[in-house]
This record gives sequence, structure tokens and C-alpha cells, in this order.
Amino acid sequence: MSLLDIKQRFGIIGNSPGLDRALNKALQVAGTDISVLVSGESGVGKESIPRIIHSQSHRKHNKYIAVNCGAIPEGTIDSELFGHEKGAFTGATGTRKGYFEEANGGTIFLDEVGELPLSTQVRLLRVLETGEFIKVGSSNIQKTDVRIVAATNVDMIGAINKGRFREDLYYRLNTVEIHLPALRERKDDIHLIFRKFASDFSDKYHTPTIRLEEEAVEILRNYHWPGNIRQLRNLAEQISVIETERAIDAATLMNYLPDAGKGGLPAVYKGQNTRSESDFSNEREILYQVLFDMRKDIADLKKLTGELMQNNEISEEWKSDNRSLISRIYKAEEETEEELSSDLDSNGKFLPVYQDDDEPEIQTDFYDAGHDVVEEQPVTLQEKELEMIKNALDRNNNKRKDAAEELGISERTLYRKIKQYNL
Repeated sequence: MSLLDIKQRFGIIGNSPGLDRALNKALQVAGTDISVLVSGESGVGKESIPRIIHSQSHRKHNKYIAVNCGAIPEGTIDSELFGHEKGAFTGATGTRKGYFEEANGGTIFLDEVGELPLSTQVRLLRVLETGEFIKVGSSNIQKTDVRIVAATNVDMIGAINKGRFREDLYYRLNTVEIHLPALRERKDDIHLIFRKFASDFSDKYHTPTIRLEEEAVEILRNYHWPGNIRQLRNLAEQISVIETERAIDAATLMNYLPDAGKGGLPAVYKGQNTRSESDFSNEREILYQVLFDMRKDIADLKKLTGELMQNNEISEEWKSDNRSLISRIYKAEEETEEELSSDLDSNGKFLPVYQDDDEPEIQTDFYDAGHDVVEEQPVTLQEKELEMIKNALDRNNNKRKDAAEELGISERTLYRKIKQYNL
């Protein structure tokens, strides 16, 4: 059967290279019994691939069973897949066949296979390796001959690294991987698919078919489609039912795609105050630390160059060629000393910071014109660090990873600081 025939039979619309590549691969492996893993985002139509494989295989006259692994409760999934004996558990009033027994000689499609519990993964691995399984509550080994096609929209390698999915099972399922591209990667197909949905809903609801104006088509093409084909279908159905005008312009379409043109990023609305006083306070704390570190670096650099010159380790020729550089280093250090001298005492403690009424501002004098002097206790660097860590943890609901990212340090360093300060 040709690629065009397959598309017509299964209602697949589009001519994108990624889609054609996936369909051709499905036709190539259909005549074999090797396991196939279908990958792709939610809503891209992964359920079509196992149907195509089954229809073109020597098993096409036997059963095809599709199982949504994510929709079956963990406590009953073993019974659903492998069956159970009478009395195996509360409510097991009789012997029941599982899907693997029912589909003997046919094909099983395991959708959302990444949601399987680890105990069920062990049973599934045995079926893949030996074709054997045991019913729940039984000790008898049974044989089955099924073709397994699995699908997932999760990062399987990430799930393996987190211990949520068995690596050996992944490689048994993933003998051949067929990847379906996201809808946003098939821009030329989007309008074609929309028109097909619009025609279907016109027949279903006995209304004239809706059509998109040129500007609306461009919005449709450039939208990011997080829900893929499923979202596009829902959009076509909504517009077909709600709109009385059959010609849909860009403004009307935008009412159904409120975040169109923003790339899926959260919107910031006018008038929304996105920065609080705590944000400014945090910036002041970081600024203090940066200035203090800069002062130390320049002082260390001056000390190093001074020692080198005193020990005659720097040639007179180098001194002459870099006289302006040496002058700038010493001048910069002196300026930094002057700027920070009123913020730090001789013990390296921060002196009080005074704020103007209008906005936060670092004051470098003990007296600011128009304001009374407020005496406060000096703050040590450790106290400042402790305050910054507490504030970051409070802002991030005690989530160490998020707090560490905000502070610009590693999570391990933050954990050590938390233990050091007994937080």
C-alpha cells in the first residue's frame, strides 16, 4: 500500500517531511515482529502509527487492543494486562483473561507506557523476552504471541535517570523508534488540517463551513500549538459552533488564541506591579557584595604589583610601557576606597544604609540632607549572608534549588550554608 493510500485510509492530512518519514518507517517495520516505540508530544496523533503497523502486518486478521497505561489504577493494572485467578484479591469473584491473553496472535498498543509502575515493568519485560506471563494469583506460566507497540510523550532517558523506568525495558521497547513531529513543525499542514476539521463539523452540526481570511491563516500558521492536533480540532469545533459569521478574520481568531504571537510565554499586563520592595532590597544586598568584592580584588592587585616592583621582579621597561595601567589601577583602588569607606568600618562591617522617601538608595554619608540620622548596629558579612539566604528561601517557599538559582550559587553550597547557620 502506498503512502497516499495509507493517509487516505487513516485520515492523515499533511505532506511535511517529518510526517512522511514517520509513516514510511511504520510501513517498513509492519511486516516484522520487532517492538516499536512511538514518541512525540501529547496530541500529535501517535495512536495512528500502531493501527497502520497492525493493518499492514501478518497479524491484521487477529485482535488489535489499545491500552492507556496512564488511565488504569496502579493496583489493578497487572490484572488488566495479565489477568487474574478467582480469589486472587478482594472482588476477584472469577477468573479473568488479561489483554495479553486476549490479544494472542495480534497486536497490543501500550499508550503512555512511561506511566507503568516498576513492578508491572518487570512483568512486561518478561513478556518481551520470553513471551511468558503469569496471572495475578496464579503460579502457572502461560505463553502469548503478541506484537507490542508502545507510545510515550515523556523523556524516557530522564525517567530512567530518575529511577522511574527500567533501562532494559526501554531498549527492548525501543528496537525501532518512530517520532511524530509537533504541529508547529508542520506549518504548511496546519491550514489543511483545520479545513478538514471545519468540513467535518459542518456536516456534524449542519452548518455552513467556516473559512479563514488570509491574515487569520498566518496567525494559525505561526501559533505555537502546545496541544498540537487535538488543540487544533477543539479550536475548529468551537468556532464552528459559536461564530455566526462563516468568514473568520484575524481579530475573531485571536479571541480563541489569547496568547497568539507571544510564543507561549507568560504575559505581563499593563498596570501589574511586578517588582516588590523585597526585590529592591535583594538587589541592594547583591550590590553591596559586588562592590565589596571589587574593592578586595583591586586591593589585592595593587598589593601584588607593589611587591613585584619592590622586589625588582618587574623590569623598568615594563614599568615604563605600562605606566598608565599602573596609574589607573592605583587610582581605581583609591576611588573605590573612598566610595566604600563610609559603608565599611575597619573591621569589614557594613555601616547603616539610609533610604530616601521616594526610592531605595545607598547613602554613603552618616548624614543625608533633609533627614535625621538613624543609628543602627553595624552588620557583619556573615549576618548579611544569613539574611540573604533567609530571604531567598522565604521567596521560594523553602525550595533549595530555586533559592540557590536566585542567589547564584550551587544547591550543594546552599545546603552547606543552611547547615552552617542551623536554618
